[in-house]
Amino acid sequence: MLDKIKSLLEEVDSVKVASSSELESFRLKYLSKKGLITSLFEDFREVSSELKRDVGQKLNELKQKAQDRYNSLKKELESTDESDTENDLTRPAFPYPSGSRHPISLVRKEIIDIFSRIGFTVSEGPEIEDDDHVFTKLNFAPEHPARDMQDTFYIFRNSPEDSNPADILLRTHTSSVQVRVMHNQKPPIRTISPGRVFRNEAISARAHCIFHQIEGLYIDANVSFADLKQTLLFFARELYGKETRIRLRPSYFPFTEPSAEMDVSCTICGGLGCNVCKYTGWLEVLGCGMVHPNVLEACGIDSKKYTGFAFGMGIERAAMLKYQVNDLRLYFENDLRFLDQFKTVL
Repeated sequence: MLDKIKSLLEEVDSVKVASSSELESFRLKYLSKKGLITSLFEDFREVSSELKRDVGQKLNELKQKAQDRYNSLKKELESTDESDTENDLTRPAFPYPSGSRHPISLVRKEIIDIFSRIGFTVSEGPEIEDDDHVFTKLNFAPEHPARDMQDTFYIFRNSPEDSNPADILLRTHTSSVQVRVMHNQKPPIRTISPGRVFRNEAISARAHCIFHQIEGLYIDANVSFADLKQTLLFFARELYGKETRIRLRPSYFPFTEPSAEMDVSCTICGGLGCNVCKYTGWLEVLGCGMVHPNVLEACGIDSKKYTGFAFGMGIERAAMLKYQVNDLRLYFENDLRFLDQFKTVL
């Protein structure tokens, strides 16, 4: 048996393989349950007691040698495969798929760029806010319906009897960021606040419980509604095209007075009417108005010396118009058939 073990040691040491199939043949021949080494271990039971020690050591040496050789051959084979892949210039190129930015990210960046060109800076704030920044300092009355659970996601809400009430909630607009800016910065202020907001709304082609906003704020001496209108007209034509028309309709917001809704001519149907514009030819894209004096005073700004305007828009709605998408839900479904259409958009 010792001669047979010696012969196998030399044989194992001299084995060469050129493919994974040859490597597997090596394993089956020497290391498998029906291999030569296993067979020798079975024969070892018949070895006389005086030879068992020497034969046992040689058998273990053979088994370890075969396992080491197998590992070495496997490593050599893998390195050869990698080397061939890197150096073989005749191999066809692998079609790596290219990614793309999400349409919401694209429109968000474009809107920021537009307002940056006319002096607006970017400010950001927390998504988890308190009632003071989201409602109170923005002139919302205590009984305003926007505070109700049907509209707002509250994380923690104290009872009215609490001596120190504090409502913690997911912000419903990025106006809370503007409140923080007005607290920490003196006029002149010219900033936009992009971010994600949350409202307890039914999901449809025109609405979602999670969406993205950009709100703008400009405060200085002698700021007028005419300044607001020209700023928004510049924005609409830069984003949707030079032929875009806008209209301002009277509205109401607690934090602005006077207030307005701005519509742009629908680019999806060309003004003929569709389900997105409710067959009017116009699509509401933002709310705006002059900052209410109560808001200025609540944030420590003299309303007799300074005036300002504010506006806010949903990025999803802006992207719907720009890319002629008729269902807002597509932005949240991660459907590659939809997202792949934006690969060529930088």
